[in-house]
Amino acid sequence: MQNPFHNPAFAMASMTSAINLIPNRYGRMEELKLFPAKPVRTRQIVVEEQNGVLNLLPSMPPGSPGTVGIRGKRKVRSFVIPHIPHDDVVLPEEVQGLRSFGSETEMESLAGVMARHLETMRNKHAITLEHLRMGALKGVILDADGSVIYNLYDEFQIGQATVNFELGKVVSGKWVSSDTDVRGKCSTVLRHMEDSLLGEYMNGVHCLCSPEFFDVLVSHTNVKEAYKQYQQGIMLINDVRAGFTFGGITFLEYRGQATDVNGTTRRFIEAGEAHCFPLGTIDTFGTYFAPADFNETANTLGQPLYAKQEPRKFDRGTDLHTQSNPLPMCHRPGVLVKLTMA
Repeated sequence: MQNPFHNPAFAMASMTSAINLIPNRYGRMEELKLFPAKPVRTRQIVVEEQNGVLNLLPSMPPGSPGTVGIRGKRKVRSFVIPHIPHDDVVLPEEVQGLRSFGSETEMESLAGVMARHLETMRNKHAITLEHLRMGALKGVILDADGSVIYNLYDEFQIGQATVNFELGKVVSGKWVSSDTDVRGKCSTVLRHMEDSLLGEYMNGVHCLCSPEFFDVLVSHTNVKEAYKQYQQGIMLINDVRAGFTFGGITFLEYRGQATDVNGTTRRFIEAGEAHCFPLGTIDTFGTYFAPADFNETANTLGQPLYAKQEPRKFDRGTDLHTQSNPLPMCHRPGVLVKLTMA
């Protein structure tokens, strides 16, 4: 009988298209559409920075020569796009009883088995991409084991902005709220972002908070009092973890976490921290996708995911291979602000 895996439905192009159509069920980054895809043809990208120099022009007597324009300095930085492969296998037991001679539904059944495997692999790549994007949003892109892939603050030679909201302190083992002007702290964050846009613009600011930070923020006396007056106590009776706006910043609880291959679970935002970022920018955020390391994909534009299959030795199953080559990037890490609560 003809090997069904030689059917064009299981070719690299078809499987890649299929895995990219599987919906991503996980990811606040995907929901916010903060990191648009930027396909590239190489495994390395170059980010060019050019600082425009703006200065006041002095008045001169008539007939005087004009002042000479000063051009901004240009800096070029190179980044290697990470390569993330993941393999699985379809064993004969999974299709046992489905491959009947002359069956008209044989391909449909095999396609269902393949789809289940691809969906599982797709979800693993999705949480990995979420982890990388969250790292870019914090300015430090981490690998699955917690090691640093790129520290954007070091790469762009700037310091990380941190604002302590001073929401309270621990006294005798209990959390005691402070009388901090939370709205004033929010204004400090907004002014820093506006100064750091460097020619960009934004139409809003979001802040992803750890559960600890979010709980202390919404229970702070000044925050509750402001909402009691402004929104008739809506904050006191509703679940606002999906987001509420205060002081020009929309605060959202974020509980993203994942487990690596060794079983270690890592939170994407550390306890007691929050991270602010601008929305509506033109080119501050992006995700670069490089092509797979296949013969047929050389010098082509990268896709979010690739999938391929080949029979095992002695036809004892079918090996599945997926890979992604993503690099989420924040081109202006100066606009990112880390918040602490104590």
